[in-house]
Amino acid sequence: MGIVKISDQMHENLRLASTALSRSINSQAEHWMRVGMLAEMYPDLDHREICQMLVRAELAGGLDVALAAQGGLDSKTPPAATARAGKRQH
Repeated sequence: MGIVKISDQMHENLRLASTALSRSINSQAEHWMRVGMLAEMYPDLDHREICQMLVRAELAGGLDVALAAQGGLDSKTPPAATARAGKRQH
């Protein structure tokens, strides 16, 4: 785990969104990063499709960022996922 420095304004945005969506600030930041990362990798997908992809990936065991980067995720096929990036080990 590392430390990411963000602007005060972004931190305030995170705080407001996390409260509104019942998430921790860290969980909200991770959600935005995951959605943004997938939006950059899959520019043809809209927010709804990205969220559906995340749900399918979670059902299949989690999002494997390396697989996503190689185009192993699409809107129809669940990934052969391993461990979601940043997922806590139990």
